[in-house]
Amino acid sequence: MKRHNAAELPVPVSYGSERDAKTGKVDKMGGAKQGRGGGCCSLLWFMLVLSATVTMLVRHCYDSGLGQGAAGVVRIDPVPRPSYHTRKVNPVDRGGGRPSFSGSSPSPPVAGSMKPMLDSGGGSPSFSGHSPSPPDAGSAKPELLHESGGTASVPVTVDNKSSPSDSSTGTESDGGGEPSSTSSLPAAAHPFARALAAADDKGDRCGGRYVYVQELPPRFNTDMVKNCATLFPWTDMCAFTANGGFGPQMSGGDGGVFQETGWYNSDQYTVDIIFHDRIRRYECLTDDPSLAAAVYVPFFAGLEVARHLWGFNVTTRDAMALEVVDIITARPEWRAMGGRDHFFTAGRTTWDFRRLNDGDADWGSKLFCLPAINNMTALVVEASPWHLNDAAIPFPTAFHPASDEAVFVWQDKIRRLERPWLFSFAGAARPGSAKSIRSELIAQCRASSICSLMECADGPSNKCGSPASYMRLFQSSTFCLQPQGDSYTRKSAFDAMLAGCIPVFFHPGTAYVQYTWHLPKNHADYSVYISEDDVRRNASIEERLRRIPPATVERMRETIIALIPTVVYAQPSSKLDTMKDAFDVTMDAIIDKVTRLRRDIVEGHAEEEKLEMYSWKYPLLREGQKVDDPHEWDPLFAFA
Repeated sequence: MKRHNAAELPVPVSYGSERDAKTGKVDKMGGAKQGRGGGCCSLLWFMLVLSATVTMLVRHCYDSGLGQGAAGVVRIDPVPRPSYHTRKVNPVDRGGGRPSFSGSSPSPPVAGSMKPMLDSGGGSPSFSGHSPSPPDAGSAKPELLHESGGTASVPVTVDNKSSPSDSSTGTESDGGGEPSSTSSLPAAAHPFARALAAADDKGDRCGGRYVYVQELPPRFNTDMVKNCATLFPWTDMCAFTANGGFGPQMSGGDGGVFQETGWYNSDQYTVDIIFHDRIRRYECLTDDPSLAAAVYVPFFAGLEVARHLWGFNVTTRDAMALEVVDIITARPEWRAMGGRDHFFTAGRTTWDFRRLNDGDADWGSKLFCLPAINNMTALVVEASPWHLNDAAIPFPTAFHPASDEAVFVWQDKIRRLERPWLFSFAGAARPGSAKSIRSELIAQCRASSICSLMECADGPSNKCGSPASYMRLFQSSTFCLQPQGDSYTRKSAFDAMLAGCIPVFFHPGTAYVQYTWHLPKNHADYSVYISEDDVRRNASIEERLRRIPPATVERMRETIIALIPTVVYAQPSSKLDTMKDAFDVTMDAIIDKVTRLRRDIVEGHAEEEKLEMYSWKYPLLREGQKVDDPHEWDPLFAFA
């Protein structure tokens, strides 16, 4: 790990004249006073003053950049911070407009329900409970925006009190605003100028990649892992928080389904721990925030909210969210960009953090509804299609390779497998949801001689209870059906890809508008899309899949096999040499996002005014396309 200490770099030094403590007069000679006697003392004082003057001149030249040849670091003088303004968005988004679905989505859990759903991840039981689904057109729709129902220009509230403005910096004192998208200041005048200069330093292998870790008390992170028995009301999570969040190690290859090493029974909601463990070993950490390309906030938001989703009032659910905002917005690192260079993990679905009302029966916390958090990048396993600053990253799978060779061996294995089933489905029906198409999928699979069905259920009859069971199914199938889970997404989609099984999606919210950093923009390269409406109209899934030419199937499988490194989380104690895993891809995307924003500010480019109601569409745009151009999925993400 390369840790960059600020003490190793030249820093701005202020050289001022000394002031006499009694008279208050400034002594231009640095405090040296000559007496009337002259003589040897006068000569001695003259030599001392001359020496001090030469030393000051040399240090001044160094600080001015004349002495930096070897270090390659430009001195950045302290300057007034740039003014901030709040991002403009479409009024329907901030003003309480309600998104609606014309597609299907399962219903949210009943308030006060104490029973977790099993099939949240491709056959494997979820030991962390499930999230409410996004709203659909036929249900009472929760707001997906700020809890205030007003415009984005409201100040950040901490502990339910508005913070006053800081007139000296032009910011709100809690940092709720954002940097101006245009600037007349020179590049060196920006508080992030050193970070941009480092990015241009070709001699620094970490230039442009430094990450500063924010300081937080351990109760916001590691204390939760120490108290793992309290993370979930029905299951002791200590087994699944072990091994850096990977969970219990699986050995012996389980009858040839896995390799001998690198496989774990990972829970789908431990991304907070996995990321933290990797950040601790990140090779380009720095102790100097002015050099950082991004700032990591080690708040385990996913673990924290899971402790209080069932049986706790909203005051308890929001307490730590409000506290962490209070802490990070008071830090000097926040001032540089109003938090837009900050990121954190919230390893559950976005819906667990978007409660707008303050009734105890309403689901989740309001963490993502706090304006300060909307300036940051929140890493979740499922993002909102209507919000710009949460980003979806892959669910953890069972594979956590320790080397490139482990990945190559696995890729070769699944490339050679015989796949007797054309398609398969692992999951449970949703009899209580009128919108779910799972019953139709199960019926079609049962009626087909070339489909394998693995039904999940409560109790001992559950066939999806271990990673080996559903991974064996996926390894024997060409296509794997991936309908929506308890919300849009399913861990099962990543399990299927890990097995070399081509996923079949029925709603774009399950993958296409989610994992845009990790999956190809052209979804036809690696998957099949059949709309939910087609399934409801009794379109034959078997016929659709049979019509795909063998050469196309082979090309799609090779694309999936090549994607495997980017959708798994490698061992933190080792490093993949020739490939990037899900963590690496995520870090590159965050740093690129912050760096582009900083360069736009320095160059005076106006930041693109994005409408959050079209957040799902921006990553899909191709050359020359506009966000308001018609898209086939517009009805699925339409605002009522």
